Amino acid sequence: MMLESILQALTPYILLVTLAGVSLGIVWGAMPGLSTTMAMALLIGLSASMDQATAISFMLGVYTGSVFGGAISAVLINIPGTPDAVPTMIEGHQLARRGEGGKALGMAIGASFIGNWVGILLLIGFIPLILAFALHFRSWEMFLLAVIGITVSGSMSAGSLPLKGWIAGWLGLLVAFVGIDPIHGVPRFTFGTLELMDGINYVAVLIGLFGLAEVLRVLPQRQHYSIPSEVGRVMPSLGMLLRYFRTAVRSGIIGTLIGAIPGAGANVASFLSYDIGRRRAKPEERKKWGKGSYEAIVSSEVANNANIGGSMLPMLALGIPGNAAAAALLAALTLKNIVVGPTIEIDHPGLIYFIYSALIVANILMYGAAIALIKPCVKLFSLPRGLLLPLIIPICVIGAYAVRLSMFDVWIMFGAGIAGYILHAFRFPTAPVVLGVILGPLADENLRRAMLLFEDKSFGFVLSQYFGTFLLIALCVIFAEGLIRARRNRNPVGGVGD
Repeated sequence: MMLESILQALTPYILLVTLAGVSLGIVWGAMPGLSTTMAMALLIGLSASMDQATAISFMLGVYTGSVFGGAISAVLINIPGTPDAVPTMIEGHQLARRGEGGKALGMAIGASFIGNWVGILLLIGFIPLILAFALHFRSWEMFLLAVIGITVSGSMSAGSLPLKGWIAGWLGLLVAFVGIDPIHGVPRFTFGTLELMDGINYVAVLIGLFGLAEVLRVLPQRQHYSIPSEVGRVMPSLGMLLRYFRTAVRSGIIGTLIGAIPGAGANVASFLSYDIGRRRAKPEERKKWGKGSYEAIVSSEVANNANIGGSMLPMLALGIPGNAAAAALLAALTLKNIVVGPTIEIDHPGLIYFIYSALIVANILMYGAAIALIKPCVKLFSLPRGLLLPLIIPICVIGAYAVRLSMFDVWIMFGAGIAGYILHAFRFPTAPVVLGVILGPLADENLRRAMLLFEDKSFGFVLSQYFGTFLLIALCVIFAEGLIRARRNRNPVGGVGD
């Protein structure tokens, strides 16, 4: 079964589709103002017409390529293509101004390649342990796990205002509850509308929140940038990569661990690894940080690429995506009737080996495609923002319509886009909304099933479910920590509250 899955990932057609996904991801990530999540969300519609293996390879290619792509604009024009490329921008553009832009990008390519390998190897190594542990999870535990994922996402993405993150997650849950109750078959929040009987299409919500909302937010901005006339040599130096090997391993572990925390995301991994790298750097190297350090680029790029494998660890083992981009990948898998979680190897034999193989293939192809596409990507930056971003709107419409061939989904997408713009204006994170929409059905169905199982049972019986009790305590700790953090930021020592 494992050998068949590996050979399937190496068939010429799958390789071609993966290369197309990687190339699209690199180009997309390189364009200022766009993001990995936005690329994943908009291209779900394109993958809907593909068969299962092709769709998985394509989406993993997009994921892998777009995470690296943000480094291109970060280094060359001082505008990060993706949020996690900000540390790379701080260091790489300083090098580009000294005529070392190609060398900085070469280091970013090599670091991204190593980071992906670290994430993939840790994913392969730890997922059997997590799967064996997760098989003990029943309805009550799965409900708590889904709620923990949404809550942690809210806490991490909202910074000092976790309550806003939790509200955003609850809004996503509210959207997920629209439609027919999966246990009793009762319509909820449909208001007599037939289109709402099937629920709200999460793909349309995803595209609106991360596609249309981003266009509405970025388009009015006026930010001019210049393109370096010479990029220089792009091939990464093996000697320099070996010089920072320890930094790469440390950053890869950090990126994978942060990726496994729902809601943390590649930007958290990138900044944390960047900060730890600066503290652990030798004194002579530390002086270069902020002025153009190759070790800093390694710290950032290895971490945000290792985050890919980390984000897929809880998604494949527990059905909880590690970040919004992984949530988009989960949505693409759901379209193919793939239910990820503890029983993935039973329900879909060989699928997990195919995903490992597809990730490895995507990483190898990313290395070559990145070197080939850097200079053509520079030409894209000459397009006026007023021309580039409006072109995304038709893609949003097509992506929303293609999943169910429904104009109602297009209107849902527009509504979600406006809602996403309003949420951003009031500093509410959108990632918890996505996780709420994706995980809402899982939480809803398992809570109702658990209530039926616990009917006529004592509270002591509920507490005797040891895994569930542990998760319940963890959920309370997450809420308590968030409230304490919010209160501390509201009433700093020696100051007066707002």
